[in-house]
Amino acid sequence: MTFPDLLPGGTPALLAVTVSVFILAGVVKGVVGLGLPTISMAMLALVMAPAQAAALLIVPSLITNLWQARPWTTLPQVLRRIGAMQAGICAGTIGGALWLGPPSGHWASVCLGLALVAYAAWGLFGSPPRAPQRHRGLAGAAVGAATGVITAATGVFVIPAVPYLQALNLGRDGLIQAMGISFTVSTLALALGLALTGGYTPEAAGASVLMLLPALAGMALGTWLRGRMSAQAFKRCFMVSLALLGAYQAVQGWTA
Repeated sequence: MTFPDLLPGGTPALLAVTVSVFILAGVVKGVVGLGLPTISMAMLALVMAPAQAAALLIVPSLITNLWQARPWTTLPQVLRRIGAMQAGICAGTIGGALWLGPPSGHWASVCLGLALVAYAAWGLFGSPPRAPQRHRGLAGAAVGAATGVITAATGVFVIPAVPYLQALNLGRDGLIQAMGISFTVSTLALALGLALTGGYTPEAAGASVLMLLPALAGMALGTWLRGRMSAQAFKRCFMVSLALLGAYQAVQGWTA
């Protein structure tokens, strides 16, 4: 089966662009611990339909986030803190997918652009909020549901999930693991939502598997770079670039 069969409308140039995007997204995740679905959705949506981009990121996102969700010995402890949030993510993503359908059209580009700008603004200027001790389960479920609806609409699942996880004071390792768990659940829920609305076909799954190798190669490079550069400086440049890209996406979708 050729790449055009796996990716409708695919050309060698589009293949090169897609592989490059997943390498870059993997590098970002290797350096700062997140950003693979965000950067891949942001850039791929410039050259293909948002639903197609979302389908491509499923396997690379799932495998890399499962790896990030280790160690398994502490998994039950972390899940007790964020279980309600994961239930909300599943309900919000699947419900949002059935309500909105797969990401498509100009409004999907606008929503994706606004989500990227909000994420970048939080990354540049935000500080971790304080999660309320009382009703934490209810708050987690609400955050998860909001994250799920945004995931269904845009394919991006970092807002408001990551700021909320930071507010739980899980510690550095606990935060990394909690993000891995949350992103894994979001990826699975997104895949199910796309499948239920016809956006995740066997062909899309095959193309997504192919993108795992460049994503892993990028992660390996990003991990190597992390020990040789300032992660804070890299993250700042990444967030500024993401804000500009998101603004471009939003304006393009609005004026199209």
